Amino acid sequence: MQMSDTREIQAPPTDVYAALLDPEVLKACVAGTQEISGNPADGYEATVVQKVGPVKATFKGTVTMSDMVEGERLTIAGEGKGGAAGFAKGSANVTLSPSESGGTVLAYDVDAKVGGKLAQLGSRLIDGFAKKMADQFFIKLQEHFEGPAEPAEGEETSDEEGKKGWLGRLTGRD
Repeated sequence: MQMSDTREIQAPPTDVYAALLDPEVLKACVAGTQEISGNPADGYEATVVQKVGPVKATFKGTVTMSDMVEGERLTIAGEGKGGAAGFAKGSANVTLSPSESGGTVLAYDVDAKVGGKLAQLGSRLIDGFAKKMADQFFIKLQEHFEGPAEPAEGEETSDEEGKKGWLGRLTGRD
């Protein structure tokens, strides 16, 4: 499965590059990360818990960085085993370029593969999950620099005060 996208981040390319190498930032950006240790030169070891459709698994794996040109590009490759759930592996080629607004245009190309029970779930479910994971990662990275996005006017918030049960919505009561 392959996907590509771009995102503008309001920070200089050198800061975005440094954040991509910081294990604490990586831990905050990868949903379900239990622990991460290591460094960019030797690679990282990570434990991530994910639920893909009906399959929940704890993946233990490695992440390596290569093709590193400070402030310009890097390749992030990872591989994890989730026991009976199977395995996941992939890589992302990330390029950083200055934007006209003084920030960074981050572009990425991801190639990912899964095997075992995960592969049996079907490509539509896996592709949707992988896209969601990539989007979440880069949204969290963007929030690391810019703070959480403000909800658009008229858009419901996700906090408890803004929620109503389905029955409340139907009857107009809380």
